[in-house]
Amino acid sequence: MTAARDPRNLAGGAWILADMALNIWALSIVKAMGLDYGPAQLVFLRACVGLALIAPWIWRDRRAFRGVDKPVLHLARVAASMLALSASFFALARMPFALFSAIGFTRPFVMMALAALLLHERIPARRWLAALVAFVGVLVAVNPAQMAAPSAALLAALATVVFGSLAVILTRALAGTPTVVMMAFYTGGLTLFSAPLAFLSWVPVTAADWVPLLAIGFFAQSAQLCFLRAHALAEAGFLAPLGYLSLVMTTAVGWAVFAERPNAAFVIGATLILAAALWTTRTAGTARRS
Repeated sequence: MTAARDPRNLAGGAWILADMALNIWALSIVKAMGLDYGPAQLVFLRACVGLALIAPWIWRDRRAFRGVDKPVLHLARVAASMLALSASFFALARMPFALFSAIGFTRPFVMMALAALLLHERIPARRWLAALVAFVGVLVAVNPAQMAAPSAALLAALATVVFGSLAVILTRALAGTPTVVMMAFYTGGLTLFSAPLAFLSWVPVTAADWVPLLAIGFFAQSAQLCFLRAHALAEAGFLAPLGYLSLVMTTAVGWAVFAERPNAAFVIGATLILAAALWTTRTAGTARRS
């Protein structure tokens, strides 16, 4: 039976598509309301909702928290995630949805560089070449001569990639930690870390805005559960290429909802980024099988 016809892979693919859809719904709300409420406030509300949703799971599996080690790594992961989320919310509200998504696809190459620097992993030359192609793709998509977004938003988008990649590297360093512990540290830590900044920059929430703001946390936490379910069912090599559909989805949402029509430079740049990312995924999979 081929991977594409394996029922577990098909089920996992459905879960990963649900993960992407839920994330895009959450990010669409952030984009629509991100200029009215600060990123720290949005992160805080998202984390509060997420913590409320997983609280029963934390209580049920509370024994998993006995003897938790590496607290410094857990805190560092939360701090990196907090910075990544805050930067992403700031950037998304101020730049085209599709461009934000395309820049996000450079994360595997930033992770590669961080893995070489922090974990001393050996990176094949072809992957560095792919990273160069992706970097050129970003320059083409952004089109510095005709900036499609404020420079602060672009810097925030790049910071999102860097700190998000660092969070993933730290997650790898915490391999073996129970999932409930990882999620509790992540969601609870985000709540605590974002609270001071949220209250310092708090904007009173109107009655009409409470539902969509709280929906950010509901959609994001539900997406995380879909993601975990997808990877519990399907092969990572089957799921990885499906992730590139998110650029198609964000481009469609940006065009249909926010009237952000992609230009030729973006299409060319995004194609270079996706080609480099797909090549890296395929060559990594071949290397693992050989």
